[in-house]
Amino acid sequence: MEYIQLDPIDKKVSRIGLGTWVMGGWMWGGADEKEAIQTIIKAIEWGINLIDTAPIYGFGRAEEIVGKALKLVGNSFPFVIATKFGLEWNERGEIRRNSSPARIRQEIEASLSRLGLPVIDLYQVHWPDAQVPFEETAYALLKLKEEGKIRAIGVSNFSPNQVELFRKGGPLHTLQPPYNLFERAIEKDLLPYCLQQGIATLTYGVLCRGLLTGKFHPHTTFPEGDLRNYDPKFQGENFRCYLQAVEKLKPIAAKYGKSLAQFAAGWALGQPGVSIVLWGARRPTQIKEALGSTGWHLNKEDLDQIDTILAQTIPRPIGPEFMAPLEN
Repeated sequence: MEYIQLDPIDKKVSRIGLGTWVMGGWMWGGADEKEAIQTIIKAIEWGINLIDTAPIYGFGRAEEIVGKALKLVGNSFPFVIATKFGLEWNERGEIRRNSSPARIRQEIEASLSRLGLPVIDLYQVHWPDAQVPFEETAYALLKLKEEGKIRAIGVSNFSPNQVELFRKGGPLHTLQPPYNLFERAIEKDLLPYCLQQGIATLTYGVLCRGLLTGKFHPHTTFPEGDLRNYDPKFQGENFRCYLQAVEKLKPIAAKYGKSLAQFAAGWALGQPGVSIVLWGARRPTQIKEALGSTGWHLNKEDLDQIDTILAQTIPRPIGPEFMAPLEN
């Protein structure tokens, strides 16, 4: 496993992080708690020490599962916990953005309780809230840092312009955007900006909701409520185009002795500006596969071939915009 240092976290951080959205069950067809706990424990034992979660993942369930796993791990292995705030929900499951200082105070205490921790290593704004000045949110996070409740400050799904406004109110250490072989819009602005400004990135969706595992076929269906039923990539002709790209990428992955998923994560880790890749898993075998994603690099010829394949098979790339919660 490869590691990096993230200011101001005083522990080395694995370049592969475990994403826990699927463990919450919501939008992913459910999850088994015992398996999820074992997945977290095994990830930490195998050197994947960054665990990324959020209250909205199962409406608190994912954080609770992480907390139970950490209690079992104890002090045996070092771990780095990243969670988020800024999305609230009601009893009907309706979600809205709220990054107000008052909401932050409520959320930090709830997350610390669910996780069973005295301090959170990385606390991130989940989605930009246009109703609250970004610098006001940043200042509230700075106060939490000064109080010792959090170590580092991050944002997720922010644009460079929004980041600039945020940084007027306090420091910013990380940015978490969507990024994978099929969703590459941030290469135009966000990745170069973070590279120039020295902001670490934790990219999510590296397997593009499972598309880049190579396990789907044209007749694959998903359970009711599954996120992929709402993703345009998984519909009709779009799905066929993406599956065609997957089949053409498999021989390149095999050339390196990698599964398609390992290949996709290794590709992302080699891109300029990418610090950490988050790999979602709900079973130990799934996160064990991630171990083969680091310590190797694609040559230029194959990188060029990948771009050619994508241009030929996916003439109209579709981004991850469908996942954004409604603006207030």
